[in-house]
Amino acid sequence: MRRGSGMDICEVNGVSLGVEEFGEREAPLVLCLGAPTMLSWPDALCEQLAEQGRHVVRCDLRDAGTSSHGDLESPDYTLRDLAADAATLARAFDERPAHLAGIGISGMIAQVAALDHPKAFSALTLIGTRPVAPGPVDGDLPDHDEATMGPLFSLPQPDWTDVDEAAGFMAEGARIVGDDPIAARDVAVRIWERTQDSNPETHLADQLGMVFSRLDCQPRWRERLPQLTVPTLVVHGRRDPFFPVGNGAALAREIPGARLLVLENGSRAVPVADIPEVVAAMSRL
Repeated sequence: MRRGSGMDICEVNGVSLGVEEFGEREAPLVLCLGAPTMLSWPDALCEQLAEQGRHVVRCDLRDAGTSSHGDLESPDYTLRDLAADAATLARAFDERPAHLAGIGISGMIAQVAALDHPKAFSALTLIGTRPVAPGPVDGDLPDHDEATMGPLFSLPQPDWTDVDEAAGFMAEGARIVGDDPIAARDVAVRIWERTQDSNPETHLADQLGMVFSRLDCQPRWRERLPQLTVPTLVVHGRRDPFFPVGNGAALAREIPGARLLVLENGSRAVPVADIPEVVAAMSRL
């Protein structure tokens, strides 16, 4: 297995996107969209997919990691622009339709990308996401678990320019939602080290993806989900308090032929022990 050329920058749609490759470039492409940085995709998952004969590309979204940055308070692009980025990036690496994967907020991008650019994608994996944009949730979908969100949202903000404070904050947040705090701390340090400048707003954007909540995510796409025709895998943690598992179940019901894989011990992050099962399911698409 070859980790491609390592970290790189790819120019698409007038912006620069940070990317990293795993596996052989001649293999079928799996494009993993960051949430918001590429490090939301575990190294082990990318490496094991590559070992299964896939060319894995994970990427930073706009305004995250090593990608182009603009006005973090008032981004001049929309959710559909991010979906177009995914389609253009996929074609830049392979003329064949790609397997598109989104996790959390990038799962929303992946849904819109597959709907808006159906010829660009051959399969879809959606992990820990939901069929509606940030903001008020549809009445039939479970909203954030209030008992968990209270302690999470009341955490005092760290000095985001201090790596130890930032990593400690992210580790405590992971503990509250039921993820591995040690793994979360490690990822937070790596994200912090990749952040382009020393502004606290930039570090906050990279760690928590706050820019996404400021995007124009209209029009709705949930009602279009039955139009999807690509094989789809929906993965969701049983203990996810942020997007409870009913959101994943709704996606699986509304996308024709979708398979729902519930990780019984999972919350927001894919547990290390479950990575082989997720990789095996993705490899069957």
